[in-house]
Formats: sequence, C-alpha cells, structure tokens
Amino acid sequence: MVDGPRAGARRELLGFASAGLLAYAVDLGLFVWLRGPAGLDPLTAKALSFVAGCSVAYAGNALGTYRHTRPRGLRPYAVFFAVNAAGAAVQLLCLAVSHYGLGLTSQRADTVSGAGIGMVLATILRFWGTRTLVFRTGAGTGGTTGSWTRTSGGRVGSWTG
Repeated sequence: MVDGPRAGARRELLGFASAGLLAYAVDLGLFVWLRGPAGLDPLTAKALSFVAGCSVAYAGNALGTYRHTRPRGLRPYAVFFAVNAAGAAVQLLCLAVSHYGLGLTSQRADTVSGAGIGMVLATILRFWGTRTLVFRTGAGTGGTTGSWTRTSGGRVGSWTG
C-alpha cells in the first residue's frame, strides 16, 4: 500500500501525540511522587518533573516519530527543551491574561485558560517547533521539513505549505 501525504501527516501527528501523552504521564506521576512521598517543595518538584517529561518526549520523538531524521549531539535536545519551555510559557501567559487581565478568577476559569486554551496553543507551538527546529533534515538551517513517507525513503516537503 502506498502512503500518501495525508497518511504521513496523520502518522506524524499520532506519533507526536503518543510521545506527548507518555511525557505528560511521566511529568504528572513524578510531580505527584516528588511532592508527596519525596517531600520536595512544589517548584523543585515541578522543575524536575518538567525536565523528565521533556526527556521522555524527546526520546519518544527521536526514536519514534522522527526516527528517520537522525538527530546528533546535544543541540537537538537543547532546542527541544527550549521549544517545550516556550510552550510552558504560553500556558502560563494564557492563565495570567485570564486570571489577572480579564479578572476570571474561578478555579474553572483557571483550568480552562491554563490547561485548556493554553495547552492547545502550547501544543501547536511544540508541534511546529519540534518538526521545524529540532527534527529537520539537511545540514544547517537550509534543510526541509515534513512527514516521513515510506515511498520516498525520507522526509518530504512541509505539510504547512
């Protein structure tokens, strides 16, 4: 069966989402454990769980979703970490605008703005950053981005146009 661009894009999205869900589970589970039985303060616990979650997401994407791009060295991980930190900042910004700027201070409003709207916007940023800045093909900044397809033997064109 020949894979088309849609099948490649769907496989890329599913791989990215799978790595992200696993990373989220690691982040949440480790945070709960570090706050509870380990007895760490919330900021230290969150910082450690965030780094662990980023590492799991990077490994999932490098070994799964974008395994054919063959990232080398520490640079791809550092850029991946920066992209994820930017995503976290987007979530915090959405929460801050809603809570402090718009005066929507209920727990529900905080959840919708931070974990709902913020998460959606952060995920879009993380997906774009991961595919265009971290796991691109070619040397330097002139490489192309796009989905892996079995028929081409490598990544082809950008799905964003």
